[in-house]
Formats: sequence, C-alpha cells, structure tokens
Amino acid sequence: MKKLSLVVPMMNEQDNVAPLFQAVREALKNIDYEFILVDDGSTDKTISKMKELADERTKIIIFNRNFGQTTAMAAGIDAANTELIATIDGDLQNDPTDIPLMINKLESENWDVVAGRRLKRQDGMFLRKIPSKIANWIIRKTTGVYLNDYGCTLKVFRSDVAKNLGLYGELHRFIPVLAKMYGAKIVEMDVKHHARIHGVSKYGLGRTFKVVSDLMLMLFMQKYRTKPMHLFGGLGIASLGSGMVINFYMLILKLLGNDIGHRPLLTLGIVLVIAGIQLITTGFLSELIMRIYYEGQNKKPYNIREIFVGQKE
Repeated sequence: MKKLSLVVPMMNEQDNVAPLFQAVREALKNIDYEFILVDDGSTDKTISKMKELADERTKIIIFNRNFGQTTAMAAGIDAANTELIATIDGDLQNDPTDIPLMINKLESENWDVVAGRRLKRQDGMFLRKIPSKIANWIIRKTTGVYLNDYGCTLKVFRSDVAKNLGLYGELHRFIPVLAKMYGAKIVEMDVKHHARIHGVSKYGLGRTFKVVSDLMLMLFMQKYRTKPMHLFGGLGIASLGSGMVINFYMLILKLLGNDIGHRPLLTLGIVLVIAGIQLITTGFLSELIMRIYYEGQNKKPYNIREIFVGQKE
C-alpha cells in the first residue's frame, strides 16, 4: 500500500496542468504516493494535457459531465488505496510543498485530519476574503467546530476518516464538520497561498446561498441525524399545544355568547393544530426512514476507532 493519495478535482485548468504536475512531483519526491486527478466535465484541453503528463503514479478519473467539486473529491477519495489521503485544488493556489509538513504533523501529534489555514490569502478583499471571513464565523458559531478557514481545500486525512465523510451535494465546504461528526481529531496548520496565475475562479458571491442552505443541512445532520423525532416532535408538540390552548380559549368565548367566526385568532389556532399534527407525523416518517437507512443497509449509527481485548497475565 502506498503512503499517500493526492486527490485533485480539475475543471478547465488546461494551463495549470503542467505546472501542477511539476509542483507535485517536486514536493512529494520523497513520499510513496499516487496522484489521482478527477476531471469534472472540462471543456478545454485539460484532459489531453493530463494524459500527456501522466506516469505510473497517476490515475485520471474522467466524468462524462460536470457534477461539482464535492462529487469529484468523493470519487477521488473512493479510488484511493493508501494510508493517507490529501486534497488540493488544481489551480495552484495551494502549495504542494505544505503536504509533507502536514503529514509530519498528523503522524507525530496523532491527528486524524490536518486542515490548511491560508496564512496570507492571495484573493480579492471584497469578493472573496470578507465573505469568507463572515461565512467562517457563522459556521464556527453554529456548528461548534472551531476552525478559522473552512474554505481551504488543502487537507490531509487518515484514510478511514476520508472514506467515511459522506460527501455529496456541495458539502466539501463542511468537511471539518463532517469529520467531527465521524469522531475525528482535527487541527489547523498555517499553509502558503498563491494568487491564481492561469484560468478563472469557479467561485463567486452566488455561492453564498448554497453555503447557507448547506449550513442548515449540517446543523440538522449534526444534531438530529439519528433522532429526527426530537426536532419535528418538539416543534409539533409546541405547535399543537399552542393551537389547542387558543382553540380552548375561543371555545370559552363562544360559550359566553361571543361571535368568534371572523376572528383571526381562531384561524391561527386551527392552523397551529394542523401544523402540529403534520410536524409530528413528519417526525414519525423521518424516524422510519432513518431506521430503514441503517437497518436496510446494515449500517451502524456509530463508528468504532479501536477494540481492545485484555490479555491473561
């Protein structure tokens, strides 16, 4: 088994292919590694250039269309068969020379994930840095996973952690949260960051809405993945209880001879009762789906790091 798999999602990076191969080969020359490049629907010459430069260490996975960075990253991780897995962007803004240092930190200090923290980020202030800082602060405060730079792709994982992240959609931004949910020990490390020389960035302000929606999913997964009834049931009981109190109050008014037919409070009471019933029913259905997911596929809602068996003296 090789020591390291370096996974690199690629999309329309034809001018960065040759510098990337050169940088990786120089940085990892003292490590037994495999180089896994995942082409995510490139429409330029990225694929042909990767094939030209590929050697015995290189594995190229080519998608038939664009699936997104998260899916490309997941495919590369699935194809890896090494002790450690590293991820890096294909635009050379991350520096491969940081990888040996991150491996040393992971192994010498017994971490499961070493995440890069871009020390001197070479990006635009208003379109990249400020939105990123705001997003990082929100994610830290809402998830309780206290890292400073969630957006840095450069990371080194132990293989079992990387392969159990459950990457899909666009959750690559939340890899530290997913790793923490798995039970991994995570640390940040300062890494170099370079300005993009070739090509154009695939990111923009439009991703803000995706980050917010994914964050909502992360919060649900983090707290209620295996107990959805605690969320839907709690909200349902609160709604149902409030509606019943309002309706009881309206019933008393009716018995006292008041006209309640056109009062908004009556409508609110009825809506709250119906919403409460629907939320509780959703909780039941979510519980059933969760049990089918785990039991139907023989999955377990936990991960075992080690089993220790004592020996006779």
